[in-house]
Amino acid sequence: MEELINIDQFVLSLFNGSSSLYVDTLMTVLTNAFTWVPLYLMLIFVIIKNNETMPQILLAIGCGILCVLLTDLIADIIVKPYVERWRPTQDPFIKYTIDVVNGMRETKYGFFSAHAANTMGIAVFVSLLVRSKIMTWFMILWSLLNCYTRLYLGVHYPGDILVGLLCGALVGILVYFIYYRIYNKISPSLNYISTQYTSTGYSYNDIHLVFNIVMYTLVVASIMAVFVI
Repeated sequence: MEELINIDQFVLSLFNGSSSLYVDTLMTVLTNAFTWVPLYLMLIFVIIKNNETMPQILLAIGCGILCVLLTDLIADIIVKPYVERWRPTQDPFIKYTIDVVNGMRETKYGFFSAHAANTMGIAVFVSLLVRSKIMTWFMILWSLLNCYTRLYLGVHYPGDILVGLLCGALVGILVYFIYYRIYNKISPSLNYISTQYTSTGYSYNDIHLVFNIVMYTLVVASIMAVFVI
């Protein structure tokens, strides 16, 4: 266990902080959940546009919210208080060696990362919902970007991130299984065969909208970081 902790601390040192005030600020912007509100709204829009009935829409949106609630419950309410593993920025043995940005130390315990679990849970559920390889890779990369910000800011060890990603993936699969069972009861079984739609009936044009909104968000975050420094 001591060897694993040493490896965790070493790997963290490779990602934590930099000498750039601009990158510091950009990471604080990207790690903020409010930064990604446009993405969440666009995902809701895509779900509404690509489902035919209100029960279908509410089921998909509700299951997406369930992913976040379950990962938050497991990480913040159950595991963190039980395991009580210090965040790097709160660990009395190493906290003064961590590159802390703008005094951001957060709460005492960090195992495991709710950011990693939340984003990966959403990524896996949306990927299974939409069934597009482009969407799958894009959502996973978005989740990993969020994870990187947590390592950069020193508020999580790599082990916290890895367990969070695993938990999020499992929750995403579980929630999709629930979605699938209910969806088959309230909707006809359809298999879309088209160059314009995925096998679950989601338009590729709408998937591109999701990609565009994330790119715009990154551009705006990059510009905001210049003025916040």
